[in-house]
Amino acid sequence: MSGVSATGRVALVTGAARGLGAAAAVALAEVGASVVLCDIDQAEVEDQAARIRANGGSALALAHDITSLAEIKRLVAGTLAHYGRLDILVNNAGICPRISIEGMTEESYDRIMNTNLRSVFFLSREAGNAMKPTGWGRIINVSSTGGRTGGIFNATVYSASKAGIMSMTKAFARHFAPDNIIVNCIAPGTVNTRLMSNLPQASLDAAVSQVPLKRLAEPSEIAKVIVFLASDLASYMTGAILDVNGGAVMP
Repeated sequence: MSGVSATGRVALVTGAARGLGAAAAVALAEVGASVVLCDIDQAEVEDQAARIRANGGSALALAHDITSLAEIKRLVAGTLAHYGRLDILVNNAGICPRISIEGMTEESYDRIMNTNLRSVFFLSREAGNAMKPTGWGRIINVSSTGGRTGGIFNATVYSASKAGIMSMTKAFARHFAPDNIIVNCIAPGTVNTRLMSNLPQASLDAAVSQVPLKRLAEPSEIAKVIVFLASDLASYMTGAILDVNGGAVMP
């Protein structure tokens, strides 16, 4: 992004093997950040980090299950051991299995909530505490328009987890404000990722028809907003929810 620099910053991006997470990692590397890419899929996240390095960036791949607090602690410790600091966290990892209300099991419910919401709490806490010594930090949480509208297309629990991220963003923004750690959230709409491609074509067409811009977003378009929030340009924003959805939801 023209005019934005993250040189000297270290960014940690979860769910970084593909889709929006990969796009965010690439975009942050392009503005000079050293990037730690975390994903449970080790082979894919290694490949993504290698592509960033091949383009001249600095990238480290770490495979961790961020539903586990112990794994979260190891992730932050690994980042600090390799780069010596942590400045930016992008809480992007998430899952959205399409399960009806009647078909939802306790196991699936817990898996969605642990991946999408529990991880945001514990990783934000660990990463924020790691940012404190430098007196500068950025935490960017990835929610969804589903958090605004409730569960559609068999995504009730997913949408509840994304609404929880919005609320949690505000609490962490207040908590870390004295340390100059800024916490914000983006709520993307229909993005051209695997999450949307898993929809039946009729449902995907219906979703796009509700977007005034009449198209899916590309992951790189959402990543640009993440870069903005990770930069000094967002120095007086905290606790904000940015709707990046082509006009589909206008709160």
